Amino acid sequence: LSIVMIMSIDLSIQQLNRTYIYQYIWSWVINNNFSFEFGYLIDPLSSIMLILISSVGIIVLIYSDNYLSHDQGYLRFFAYMSFFSTSMLGLVISSNLIQIYIFWELVGMCSYLLIGFWFTRPVAANACQKAFVTNRVGDFGFLLGILSFYWIIGSFEFQDLFEIFNNLIYNNEVNVLFVIFCAILLFIGAAAKSAQFPLHVWLPDAMEGPTPISALIHAATMVAAGIFLVARLLPFFIAIPYIKNGISFIAIITIFLGATLALAQKDIKKGLAYSTMSQLGYIMLAISMGSYRTALFHLITHAYSKALLFLGSGSVIHSMETVVGYSPDKSQNLVLMGGLRKHVPITKIAFLLGTLSLCGIPPLACFWSKDEILNDSWLYSPIFAIIAWSTAGLTAFYMFRIYLLTFEGHFNVHFQNYNGKKISPFASISLWGKGRLKTINKSVLFETLLRITSNENSSLSLKKKKIYYNENLRKNVQPFITIFANKKIFLYPYESDDIILFCLLLL
Repeated sequence: LSIVMIMSIDLSIQQLNRTYIYQYIWSWVINNNFSFEFGYLIDPLSSIMLILISSVGIIVLIYSDNYLSHDQGYLRFFAYMSFFSTSMLGLVISSNLIQIYIFWELVGMCSYLLIGFWFTRPVAANACQKAFVTNRVGDFGFLLGILSFYWIIGSFEFQDLFEIFNNLIYNNEVNVLFVIFCAILLFIGAAAKSAQFPLHVWLPDAMEGPTPISALIHAATMVAAGIFLVARLLPFFIAIPYIKNGISFIAIITIFLGATLALAQKDIKKGLAYSTMSQLGYIMLAISMGSYRTALFHLITHAYSKALLFLGSGSVIHSMETVVGYSPDKSQNLVLMGGLRKHVPITKIAFLLGTLSLCGIPPLACFWSKDEILNDSWLYSPIFAIIAWSTAGLTAFYMFRIYLLTFEGHFNVHFQNYNGKKISPFASISLWGKGRLKTINKSVLFETLLRITSNENSSLSLKKKKIYYNENLRKNVQPFITIFANKKIFLYPYESDDIILFCLLLL
């Protein structure tokens, strides 16, 4: 990926002189009238996507080296990640629709494997199946759209497609209703990959995978594939009447729906997932308005900001697991967090910068791109502009809600039980008061630890109120505390390792 990133930067510099690279590698001739030609196309759009995918991919891989160092599927994870990045790189340099479809399916397959990485958990297994089935709906529409346009035009190559199609539309040699239907089929594929309404249902369930996967899916790979497809086929959608209006209508629904759903999430990763859905709606709205460069600008700024937020949430989850054990219902629960600014100060600063950027606070990155989209929306439709501006306010609200519940206030694990239910109000007027509750909690805690010791034959040593374990207990989800190999038990979270913090500071 490092080599790819260096080559991508060099290709981007070449694009300043508008020197497009369009070359065939080999062709597959089936008969005299039908053949596939495989090659690569390097233009400004491809160069931007190459830099984005390779740079975010490198950071996520470095982050994952430490984040999943204790996991038994460490090697399998990196194999999936590398295949995922390779598939996305192949997609963005494809020179024809068939080539795009091949890599499109590979991206979907890799996402299925990565979302279900911890397939022994029933929730993760169901989530990867849901993502797979939902994207198959979009992929089927995408394939029908490709075949329909081939039947009309007779070619899969982008250069031939746009030129021949514009001539057919100009000379009125094709049925407009049929062309609109074919364009809708193509957009269904893009809508499923980029989580546009109503094919957005897989996105929050994708959070069941490891956090680095969430960062890669929501920043630079899978959700960016749909945006890339619409941007690549933009000459089609411009030439076909009513299609741009339909895309903008779907986009504005996605913007508002994603923001409102993010307001009510208790899971930190699902809150960020619905935020991604809303921001992708902004990008799709910009493309439908014809603001091509603004859309790509916001795609880049959002990708880096959202990668920072997801990796920051991974650092928070990692630190919470030292207190509540390995249980996503607890370690990702915003209700149990609070006051973490004292315990994870570097993560707090990085998360705050990502939050401010996504909210559009100047002079951070997302301010410049989102401001352009909001200004262009007034010229396109005042109604859409009002919704877009209102949702921008909701973005600030739900992002600061996540930030404040995580880092400000008091650490809530010690104030309520691990089911997220409040302690009975009669406890405060009991005979023993709060001291009674603390005594009970401590006794239950030590009984739990002793039970783990007897079941697993692990060594238990109590020195200076610290407890040590010699076995990997990740698979044993205990009610209170589960500790990984040779790690200490703490009553409060602590800052993540240097490699994780380095990735946050780099973003």
